[in-house]
Amino acid sequence: MGRLNVGDDGTTQRAVKSDPGLQTLQPFLPIAPPRPGRTRRLRPGFGARVFLAEGNSVADMTHPLPGTGPAARQPPPGLAATGASPAWTANRLLAGLGPEDVARWSPHLRALDLPAGHVLVAPRGKPRHVYFPTTAIVSLVHVQEDGSTVEVAVTGREGFVGVPVVTGGDVMPYQALMQTPGQVWQLPVELLRAEVARGGPVLRHLLLFVQALFTQVSQTAVCNRHHSLEQHLCRWLLLMFDRLDDRQLAMTQEAISVMLGVRRETVTEAAGTLQAAGLIRYARGRIDLVDRRGLEGRACECHAFVAQEYQRLLG
Repeated sequence: MGRLNVGDDGTTQRAVKSDPGLQTLQPFLPIAPPRPGRTRRLRPGFGARVFLAEGNSVADMTHPLPGTGPAARQPPPGLAATGASPAWTANRLLAGLGPEDVARWSPHLRALDLPAGHVLVAPRGKPRHVYFPTTAIVSLVHVQEDGSTVEVAVTGREGFVGVPVVTGGDVMPYQALMQTPGQVWQLPVELLRAEVARGGPVLRHLLLFVQALFTQVSQTAVCNRHHSLEQHLCRWLLLMFDRLDDRQLAMTQEAISVMLGVRRETVTEAAGTLQAAGLIRYARGRIDLVDRRGLEGRACECHAFVAQEYQRLLG
């Protein structure tokens, strides 16, 4: 694979021109930016995926890997007039836009079909776009200096990625990572900033989601501190299945261990316990939900608490 130079801000230096939407190389785990002046050697076969962020010059590669380039498309003109529902209405925030809001937003919305492992925003990066998932799940991941990671929250069709654009903080402290493959709708940050300045119902809905996300982040910290790994795993699986249309999750135990910040062997043991209890069925790289009510019973109160707050705030 050779060498990849990463700058102080976490962006890469190696690239040439091509598809501006392509930001994923081959499988690798999340990496932390190196200290200033250092170069990280990426080892083939390290584990999962190479994650490269928005703003990285590698987005201009000339030879995208087969099947990894995101397919971008504009909303069909006149869609609202036909009475058809555009695909972006699968996202609750976008579905709640009024007619005037749709008229302002729809020319600027762009659909991206992205693979798992694609990084939307690097840690401590300034996003150029905000993202509204429809069929994908996005993880907010804390990446430490030694490269170890832990997930602090997930976002799906109920919300958006790019909270600092709304709050005025500008910088994303966490890595925004595509946890599952799927579709997100991209919107330039300038338009969202204009909506924040405008105020009104759009800003209210955005701020309600910010509060809901803060609840999830806070409760994740509580769960990590006070509950067992098995309870933590149950909570995490329920969060994922809440945001999926089916009862199957494509995810390896190694990837789960990265998200939970624990050793893979401990995830294997906990998943084996849940499978033996008839709650899930696990095959290599795939988890099937067998008994949701039973899984909820084995989870701590954190999932129910967060779900109730999301329902109260977002409906």
